[in-house]
Amino acid sequence: MDENITIPEDLLPHDGRFGSGPSKVRPEALHELAQERSSLMGTSHRQAPVRTLVARLKEGLAELFGLPPGYEVVLGLGGATLLWDALAYSFIEHKSQHVVIGEFSARFAETIAAAPHLAAPELIEAPFGTAAGPHSSSEVDVYALIHNETSTGVCLPVHRVDRKGLVVVDATSAAGGMLVDPLEFDVYYFSPQKCFASDGGLWVALCSEAAVERIASVTTGRYVPPSLDLGLSLVNSRKNQTYNTPALATLLLMLNQIEWMLAAGGLAWAAGRCLESSSCLYSWAERSLYARPFVVQESARSPVVGTVDFEDSVDAAAVARILRRNGIVDTEPYRKLGRNQLRIGMYPAVEPSDVERLTRCVDFVVGTMHE
Repeated sequence: MDENITIPEDLLPHDGRFGSGPSKVRPEALHELAQERSSLMGTSHRQAPVRTLVARLKEGLAELFGLPPGYEVVLGLGGATLLWDALAYSFIEHKSQHVVIGEFSARFAETIAAAPHLAAPELIEAPFGTAAGPHSSSEVDVYALIHNETSTGVCLPVHRVDRKGLVVVDATSAAGGMLVDPLEFDVYYFSPQKCFASDGGLWVALCSEAAVERIASVTTGRYVPPSLDLGLSLVNSRKNQTYNTPALATLLLMLNQIEWMLAAGGLAWAAGRCLESSSCLYSWAERSLYARPFVVQESARSPVVGTVDFEDSVDAAAVARILRRNGIVDTEPYRKLGRNQLRIGMYPAVEPSDVERLTRCVDFVVGTMHE
């Protein structure tokens, strides 16, 4: 099969970045970083200019998510993956329950299962591509949910399970692109390289008063490595800094994205924009003769990460390679899922019109491949 297919320019998206993370960074943010914010690069993160930057970032997130009084924005380094270890040491008292619907929710559960000081977690599992929900359990003190499973494109509602257990939500690919009620969670954690159009290496956790109290109680009397001590993270965040040195470009790009969202209409606007993009993708897949949404249940289809299966007669990997040669990148499926599909990141920075153009490009490529 000849893969030397050139897509006509009038079909191409204006920006061909559709990665599910790292994701598209808006050119305007890069311009501001290079032209207006470069003087901060190479300066101390414990001095006023950078601490003011962190304060603005925290205030922006509190406004974006409508955090109630008493909720705090906590930051640390290492990305959301590191936070799994931190939660094992600094948050779970004895036993947690985990909703497992994909690779990343499974990894968190595996991390907790391997912790020698914790009881084996309760697992609520569903086949990848389908949804599941938590159930009340008298034995657990933490309910571990996931708002959007990046590997499969399945999203779940965020809600409290009972009055006893605290709700911890992996929102790595959801935060900033999906609506959420802060009163329904205690910890809502994420990284900036998806909806917040920045680089990785940072984690952010939106914490309720109950979460702050839990951190204090668990870290008292239990050995916790300093890099995993959420109590230390909380102390430093209150000073508008991180425990160790952050990447300033990551903070600057993230702040730019937050302020862009707020200026445009806040979280409701950003979530609506993602919904517009995903509606375009899924309606195209449903009309297609060779493609279909991987997630069958409509209410569980992610508005930020879309997965589309192809019929066996169409080689999705070849389509992705051809798209990449034409400047449309990172449409490959999650590597461990092993499906004949494309995975499309539709975060707020992605123009909905570019998603529509992407679908036309895929139709052109498939049609040309089968001539």
